[in-house]
Amino acid sequence: MRDKKIWLLLAGAALLALAVKYSDSILGALGMLVSLFAPVMLGGAIAYILNILVVRLEKLPVLGRPASPLYKGRRAVSILASLLLILLAAALLIRIIIPQLAQAFGVVLEGLKELLYQLAAWAATVDLQTPQVEEWLAALQLDLPQLIQKAMTYLSAGVGGALTTLVSTLSGIGGVAVQVMMGLIFALYLLAGKEKLAAQFTDLAEAYLPEKLCHRLWYLLRVAHDTFTRFFVGQFTEALIIGGLCTLGMLVLRMPYATMIGTLVGATALLPIVGAYLGAFLGAFMIFTVNPLQAVGFLVFIVVLQQLEGNLIYPRVVGSSIGLPGLWVLTAVTVGGGIGGIGGMLLAVPAAATAYKLLGRDVRKRKALRAEQAPSSGEE
Repeated sequence: MRDKKIWLLLAGAALLALAVKYSDSILGALGMLVSLFAPVMLGGAIAYILNILVVRLEKLPVLGRPASPLYKGRRAVSILASLLLILLAAALLIRIIIPQLAQAFGVVLEGLKELLYQLAAWAATVDLQTPQVEEWLAALQLDLPQLIQKAMTYLSAGVGGALTTLVSTLSGIGGVAVQVMMGLIFALYLLAGKEKLAAQFTDLAEAYLPEKLCHRLWYLLRVAHDTFTRFFVGQFTEALIIGGLCTLGMLVLRMPYATMIGTLVGATALLPIVGAYLGAFLGAFMIFTVNPLQAVGFLVFIVVLQQLEGNLIYPRVVGSSIGLPGLWVLTAVTVGGGIGGIGGMLLAVPAAATAYKLLGRDVRKRKALRAEQAPSSGEE
């Protein structure tokens, strides 16, 4: 047995050394695999999020009752309704936020234009001492034709680079659009036959894996599914609540852009912890373009609202549903954001909550086992 452990350790060390030596090739191969399966992974993510809505829509009486005329086609109706709800929410966000955001930037540009006019008027009244400037320029011995030629060369190179960047950006956007479309089609197929796929996956696992490992795998998947579903539903509910309270409070306090900022705060609140600060910063900037003093009042209001949200709303709506303490939520958001950006922030919290639940269960199980063995070992 000891010799077997030694050989396993040696094999593991050899594999680790090979992985370190050929890390570039391994990472390149992994990157190629990820790019190849990107539409499939994206489709799985879209299907999982849509499934949260699909399951709830299928339970509605109009679809869930066997006597309903829509009962046989409830899956197709619920999928279509889920897509329409998401598209409607996105269109509503764009319709509310973009026009007022453009208006706010228009105010900023008008202010900059006025500032430039004032600077020009000030420059006209200042004595620039033109003879001294001419003597200084003559002392520099500048070759103006050569400078103009260099400027034209740099300008043409810059235009060519800008065109190249534009073409690459448009091609990248086109590639992303194709991947999203393929992912969406894959998600629709997954949702349409999810029961059959789940049964096939179960048969495959039970045929090739030991029974004990299958039980652990099913438990892991149940905990992860429950945690992720609770997190997404709770986060969306919390975003609606905080966005509604922000809009209502700003209307009461007669602050500008109340609807737009409330919607923006609600949308950014989908990101745990950091989303509220992002929404507050953007909202303060919007109000600052109209009234700087009201922007300070908005920051005070949003701090109070965030305290209310952090102490009352979030623990009841999201925190209690995933069972993860605030310290680990912050840690998960920080690490997830560093690894995967916004997507990493969203996935890190439920993933950490799943690991927290599994680890807590294993710790309690081991402590109970040691407590049972303690009296017997004492008697011996």
